[in-house]
Amino acid sequence: MAKTKTKFVCQECGYETTKWMGKCPGCQEWNTMVEEFVSSSTPGWRTSQTTMQSSRTKPQPITQVPREKEERMDTTMAELNRVLGGGVVPGSLILVGGDPGIGKSTLLLQVSAALASSKKKVLYISGEESIKQTKLRADRLGITDDQLFVFAETAYDIIEQTIESVDPELVIIDSIQTVHLQSVNSAPGSVTQVRESTSALMQIAKSKGIAVFIVGHVTKQGSIAGPRILEHMVDSVLYFEGERHHTYRILRAVKNRFGSTNEIGIFEMKEVGLEEVKNPSEIFLEERSSGAAGSAVVASMEGTRTVLVEIQALISPTSYGQPRRMATGLDHNRISLLMAVLEKRVGMLIQNQDAYVKVAGGVRLDEPAIDLAVAISIASSFRNVPTQAGDIIIGEVGLTGEVRRIARVEQRVLEAAKLGFERVILPKKNLGGWTVPDGIEVIGVQSIDEAIEVAIGGASNGPTFEI
Repeated sequence: MAKTKTKFVCQECGYETTKWMGKCPGCQEWNTMVEEFVSSSTPGWRTSQTTMQSSRTKPQPITQVPREKEERMDTTMAELNRVLGGGVVPGSLILVGGDPGIGKSTLLLQVSAALASSKKKVLYISGEESIKQTKLRADRLGITDDQLFVFAETAYDIIEQTIESVDPELVIIDSIQTVHLQSVNSAPGSVTQVRESTSALMQIAKSKGIAVFIVGHVTKQGSIAGPRILEHMVDSVLYFEGERHHTYRILRAVKNRFGSTNEIGIFEMKEVGLEEVKNPSEIFLEERSSGAAGSAVVASMEGTRTVLVEIQALISPTSYGQPRRMATGLDHNRISLLMAVLEKRVGMLIQNQDAYVKVAGGVRLDEPAIDLAVAISIASSFRNVPTQAGDIIIGEVGLTGEVRRIARVEQRVLEAAKLGFERVILPKKNLGGWTVPDGIEVIGVQSIDEAIEVAIGGASNGPTFEI
């Protein structure tokens, strides 16, 4: 008979130990260790090993491997196709994560309907809703197609039999935390169950050439729940982001074996479902107030797309012993770094000022090219002098106050020209070697104080001091 042993597994990072601990040594989280039972006999693992052994081929030189063109399934949603790298690759395993109520199920149901309308058989398996609840959502979205099959089940053995009988081209599992294997002696949603269920689904996807979308819950920190190995097992990881009280949603690829990473797709949530936003720059800038101090527009690269967004800053005298530094859509440490550069290299006395900086529209920016726009928005608010409404500001700022070269400058300037901007302030090292579009002026700067002089002039309503 098989022996049963117990182990304690952290539900945050997957750390395993033979005894209970209040604090996980792996991720330093408290009260995350859960007892799980392990059987010494693992028939599922032996079966998968046997299958792998039978499907193995002999090693061969890479020059003799035949080149095959990737056939992708068109989702008819240009924003989703962009994020996936051109469409859904058959046999791929795609993980979609996001906050509760953000619209993951709505997005995947719309994808299912789009592929079903193109005569592709789709199987939508829900472990959180009944078939009637899925039908209600489909009616709201106006989905009626016989090629879309819905099924409510959480037992993996039954799910596997259903996939065998339906033989679909696309399978959606909503969500992976509800699926459980009978051979694994732990509760659904545990680290072991999530890992083993994903591994089993991966074997189905690769062996049968079926594209599989799996929905993953997120933790309170915003990362996908379950072991970190889950993101390594899948082919693509997509995060669905956005505020629940705003209509705009951002689908971001943080891993993609079949396309570029950090690509984003932007959608708007409406009564009839998610609709694509064709030109996000216009959406993010449509409510921009002209003549307000502390505002700067930057051309940021999100994957292969240029997005123009507004960065807002508010600098005010502090009433606390230690000034506050708050950032929304930006790295908090980057704000502190740029304020230190402004104080040391430009002479702005902002060590006793509270700083509040945000990216308008709910977008999160993390590339170095936004440094100069953030610094100028802070300087504009501190001096109470507005920037010009027709300016775009891009550039990386170094600790010595220099403005450093950035990538894809021509693409950024072209997008600014399309939206009617008149002037671009950028690193001087980026001048030359490319064609400036008609109707826009390009100004190269070498240092942050030179950029501030060009953007807001020498006027000052705030205190300064000389170094």
